[in-house]
Amino acid sequence: MSVLEMMNPATAEKLGEVREATKEDVQTAMAEAREAFSSWRNVPLKERLRFMKRLRETIVEQADDLADQIAKDTGKVKLEALMSDIFPTVATIKYYEGKAASILKTRRVRTPVTLIGRRSRVEYRPMGVVAVISPWNYPFQLSVIPAVSALITGNTVLYKPSEISPLTGKVIEDLFSSLAMPKGVFRVLHGGKETGRHLVESGPDKIFFTGSAATGKKIMAAAAERLIPVELELGGKDPMLVFADADLDRAAYGAIWGAFTNAGQTCMAVERLYVESTVYADFVKKVKEKAEKLRLDQPDENDIGSMTSPQQMEIVNNHLEDAVEKGARVLCGGRRLNGKTLHFEPTVLIDVDHSMKIMRDETFGPVLPIMPFSSEEEAVRLANETPYGLNASVWSRDMAKANRVAARIDSGNVCINDVMIGIANPHLPYGGNKESGMGRYHGPEGLLTFVHPTSVISHPGKKRRELNWFPYNRDQYEAIGSLIRLLYGGRPARGLKGLPKVAKEFFRSE
Repeated sequence: MSVLEMMNPATAEKLGEVREATKEDVQTAMAEAREAFSSWRNVPLKERLRFMKRLRETIVEQADDLADQIAKDTGKVKLEALMSDIFPTVATIKYYEGKAASILKTRRVRTPVTLIGRRSRVEYRPMGVVAVISPWNYPFQLSVIPAVSALITGNTVLYKPSEISPLTGKVIEDLFSSLAMPKGVFRVLHGGKETGRHLVESGPDKIFFTGSAATGKKIMAAAAERLIPVELELGGKDPMLVFADADLDRAAYGAIWGAFTNAGQTCMAVERLYVESTVYADFVKKVKEKAEKLRLDQPDENDIGSMTSPQQMEIVNNHLEDAVEKGARVLCGGRRLNGKTLHFEPTVLIDVDHSMKIMRDETFGPVLPIMPFSSEEEAVRLANETPYGLNASVWSRDMAKANRVAARIDSGNVCINDVMIGIANPHLPYGGNKESGMGRYHGPEGLLTFVHPTSVISHPGKKRRELNWFPYNRDQYEAIGSLIRLLYGGRPARGLKGLPKVAKEFFRSE
């Protein structure tokens, strides 16, 4: 029996073990989820929402303990666990409690005159079994929100938490178990790559994956073999553009929070900071001063927690070494705090350029490279010079300029005079462009991504034949031609003379 160790990366303390799901476990879970789907899909929406309300209330009641468990599992500061994992989760559940009925309501649509006698509607039907594969950086929020969204829409869920943060996966398992939902509706499958592969191969009806672009591409390729629809929420290399007319103090505070919160392990983190050259030196000074005041070695009062993954720390070191070798200068930070835990000093770099990994590839750590620009055109070019397109921010007191620049950035999310905040609004869709993923969740899109929009058109059935049915004849051809000219031509009057034939063919019963 394989087990996953649960470790606190901030203290190197072992927290326990959890059993890894086998191929047989995955197959059994899939069979149970399919059986449960046949009944869960027919549970009234109000009842499904009652389960989710109970989940929200339980999370709120246990918020302090949950934040503590998440912090131990990931090494993040407890406030960040509360603020960035728990808060958006309960806010989103509350949003869907109020909006799900209107979002999923059967929608009547217009029927054109050519289809007279019929009625048209769109129904939103659940897809089946949804596989939710989540990451380790925000393991609570990025697991519970997609799972809840899938359950609300009538799907059943097989959830694989990251093997790097299994404690949070266990916490989520216990939370859902407390709801006493029907057997098979929600199931947790702990494990690593092999468990993930078995889950994809088991043939879910939808895969919702959050993680790296590299892994996302592999999942998409495997899903393509089975024509399984996927939603991919992947990484970013998010730019922050600071113009000379911005509030530089606010922008500096935004930059260090955007780069260093959660030890920089945020897909929407500020990974590239571009500053207009006329204020570059002054702004760099402000950022450096603020970064040097951040606390990461004071028990219970830290601003920066530890990193979560040893492999990710290796990537951070590799990017830093590459940048320094190519001429970058480290203004502050730049090293691991000690050899036992995964604390890494918040790091500010200058003299960077796009030949460096740190300006091209996702670093996913507490590192902030700063580069000057000389014009609006150059700022936009630099921002878009990336295969990613998840998030960006534009800073200027000139709102016309800020909105103009924001509109030119190829990104799924853009903030103006703010940073990493769009995902906190449950009314807004969230997702990336380019290699940052495909699909959207949160907002109405967060439910619609888990349903099949189904077109239904009905006829009372009292007429024996239709204008377009067999047998064909010359009068039909002329009638259809007249309709095309009348309804869609530039000279509708030309179609009027054909109306008698249209009427004759339309009302024929034999």
